[in-house]
Amino acid sequence: MNNSQEVLMALRRVIRATDLHSKHLAKTTGLTAPQILLLQTIRDKGEVTIGELASEISLSQATVTTILDRLEKRQLVYRERSKADKRKAHAYLTEQAIEILKDSPIPLQEQFARQFDHLHEWEQTMIISSLQRVAQMMDAQDIDASPVLDLGVLDRQGTAITPSDV
Repeated sequence: MNNSQEVLMALRRVIRATDLHSKHLAKTTGLTAPQILLLQTIRDKGEVTIGELASEISLSQATVTTILDRLEKRQLVYRERSKADKRKAHAYLTEQAIEILKDSPIPLQEQFARQFDHLHEWEQTMIISSLQRVAQMMDAQDIDASPVLDLGVLDRQGTAITPSDV
């Protein structure tokens, strides 16, 4: 086996691990990784606007709004207009969402981040550099991506969204 095949196999393992984790989240919580991340961010930040959520989890405001719409239909979040600034809306969790988060597994990116943070700085730099180079070699360096490990589809603007978000 040559080196390029080993790289492709490692990439396939990453994709497969992401897929398996996404399926596990869906099976255990009925939610996708971006949905759980959004709920966790609302829980952790308290009163938060859609723009602040989008910035915090590195997704477009349109994508966050789509996810919030889906979560609101499931009665996991609700939005209220700001009393101080009527142009802004804040997102809040329902009791049902709080209960789901208590039992939900940690998203794959959190598990990864914990382990990555324990690496030496030189190891972190080497991994970042290598993965950026791989993305460039696959003509993927300009693809919009957030730090959410989840398989999804692209909307009309090229923003990654998961099938259950559309």
